[in-house]
Amino acid sequence: MGECWGEGTATFMILGNVCTRSCGFCGVKTGRPDTLDWEEPEKVARSIKLMSIKHAVITSVDRDDLKDMGSIMWAETVNAIRRMNPTTTLETLIPDFQGVERNIDRIVEVSPEVVSHNMETVRRLTREVRIQAKYDRSLGVLKYLKDQGINRTKSGIMLGLGEKEEEVIETLEDLREASVDVVTIGQYLQPSKKHLPVRQFITPDQFKKYEEIGLSLGFRHVESGALVRSSYKAHKHIK
Repeated sequence: MGECWGEGTATFMILGNVCTRSCGFCGVKTGRPDTLDWEEPEKVARSIKLMSIKHAVITSVDRDDLKDMGSIMWAETVNAIRRMNPTTTLETLIPDFQGVERNIDRIVEVSPEVVSHNMETVRRLTREVRIQAKYDRSLGVLKYLKDQGINRTKSGIMLGLGEKEEEVIETLEDLREASVDVVTIGQYLQPSKKHLPVRQFITPDQFKKYEEIGLSLGFRHVESGALVRSSYKAHKHIK
């Protein structure tokens, strides 16, 4: 699955289109995933070559059904892209791999220019919004990536789920404590009536305030606005 964002940037989702988790905000189908397609790394690499993609964002569903959580396929995909597209830069937007260091190490070993893992929301709302995820585990993944030598780490949060300003600031502070370099802040929109409702639409002034707070905390890049998503201006985050 691919999505083009212009300026030579595109996002590709690997490991199928069925997720083993049931996050309250996400429109991806939940259930029992299909078996892996081990030709997928080459398919993604060929697509990037055909589309002349300069910067690719790779993401995936969660695959808690697999012993390695899909991390081997992740590494194979990055390696295939590197072989076929040596000048293409990469961001890998990874799941938490249940915090298992060996699985995270596979991402570290292939050394993408940017490694991203989204917090999605504040601590208080994590259990409701991300159900099978854990706030501190996600922070731990981001810190581990940096400690293992990843040059540029990144995370994102959504607003409008009922969080308070002080909770958003706390999350930004936690991300900086984990040495995260880039943060994206956007407006949550409800994918369907079955998903969590929008509690609030954030004003442009409030988004601007969070941007200024983030920059004051020391993030290299802060993208903050209603239309901001994880891949927003992703090609600029390698600089």
